[in-house]
Parts: sequence; C-alpha cells; structure tokens
Amino acid sequence: MRPRPIRSPARALALAAVTALAPLMVSVPAAADSVIIGGAPVSITGNPWVVAVSSRSLFGAARAGQFCGGVVVAPDRVVTAAHCMNEDALGVSPAELADLKVVAGRTKLQAEGGHEIEVSKVYVNPTYDGYTREGDLAVLTLARALPAENVIKVAGPGDPVYEPGTAASVYGWGDTTGYGTYASSLRAAPVQVLPDEACEKAYPGGSAGKYRSATMLCAGGPRGGRDACQGDSGGPLVAKGTLIGLVSWGNGCGKSDSPGVYTRISAFVQQATAGR
Repeated sequence: MRPRPIRSPARALALAAVTALAPLMVSVPAAADSVIIGGAPVSITGNPWVVAVSSRSLFGAARAGQFCGGVVVAPDRVVTAAHCMNEDALGVSPAELADLKVVAGRTKLQAEGGHEIEVSKVYVNPTYDGYTREGDLAVLTLARALPAENVIKVAGPGDPVYEPGTAASVYGWGDTTGYGTYASSLRAAPVQVLPDEACEKAYPGGSAGKYRSATMLCAGGPRGGRDACQGDSGGPLVAKGTLIGLVSWGNGCGKSDSPGVYTRISAFVQQATAGR
C-alpha cells in the first residue's frame, strides 16, 4: 500500500533537495501543487503569527528559502509539521541545516522588513508516524524572541472551535498553478471544520489514508475548491482567532470528497508550547 500523499514542502531549487522531495510528490496530481486553493492575498499585519520556515542553502534565495509554513505559539516557539523536519524530505537532518530560520512579519517573502530568526533547536514529536501521518508536529525554538503580539492562542481539548461548521482559514505561500508559479504574497482560504464522520468516510483506510479523530481534524469547502496543498505544510488552520490545526496531508487538493487533513493541535498542547 502506498503512503498517502502529504502536503509536501515547497519544491526545492537545489538538485539535491529536489531528489529528496520527489518520493513525497509522485502520487499527487500536478494540479495539487497549488498552495492555497480558492484563496486570496492577505496581509501579515492582521495575521502576525504566520511565519515561513526557510533554508536558503536547500531551497534558494529567490523566496527567502521558504519551504514550509509555521505559526508562533510563544515568543520563542514556532510549530510546524513533523514531516517538514524529516531527513527523508530535506536530504539532511535539521541539525545539519546551519541556515534553518523562520521568516516573520513579512507579507511578501522577497520584501525587506520583518524578522529572519535562526532556529536554535528542533523538537520532533517522538510519536510521529511518517506512514500514517499521526502526530505530525514539530516545534522550532528561536534564537531570539519575537514580540508578544505575534503569538496566537492555541486550542485546548474540548474547545468549541472544533465544532463542525465552524468557519476557519488556512494560510500559506506557494505554487498557485501547479507549474512553479509561486505566490509572491501570503494567501488565505476560507474553509469550515467538518464532522469527524465525514472525514472518516473520506479516509477509511487503505490507499486513501486513515483519518484518526483523536489527533487529526479535517476542513474544507462544502463543495470542495478551498484547501491547502503542496508547499503549505505546517501552516496554520485558524478559527475565531485560535490555532486549531496544522496543514498535514490529504488526497489531492480542493476535492469535495477528499478534504484537507490537519494535525489537531489540542492533542499536542504541551509539546507545542513547551517544545519538548
């Protein structure tokens, strides 16, 4: 049985990184490379907790090295997807990336301003399963703290923001056409939290993947067409000003019968905020 498609890091600009990322992308249609399906540009000013995870040595300087998304949960902590920090995806271990950074406070990746902050420590959830995608969470400790206003509230167990039908938004940068046409600015797409029953029906197991409600949630448009996708891994799913999920995996992008699956952040509050 093939591993189910994940929301892969952005396509590498260096040959070694392209080779490393290729196995994660072969089972995803070309159209799935759009980072935000059905979205529109937004400003970082109103969403200061969204950051880009960056390595120029692997992904080139043109987009400030962006390859995944992340979100600020404490002045010196950013959460992202565990699969963004996977050695199989990057070609090296995170510890070997001397230029691993987060880019904060910047709507356009190529603009000046904002903050580029080195990552001093990478914590990958030890229960993360690279095959099932369960526990898809990593925490990046920053070498210096961001302003307190950059921090977003994190949902805890039982938070009503997880109720089906709750309006939410997913954020990211990336390819908007499937042919290497990357967005120059941060984008967001409106989605809604879907019932666990709908997610279980969409992903009952087998080649489609298996949805596990204890550690995952799914969201999308009622008729599809709104979703996160390749290059947006680790980016935030936000409802009512609260972080509820991280972009993780899915079957294609924007399909009405295959909604996006996110790491349920409430299942990992202690790891997310403590980074250990």
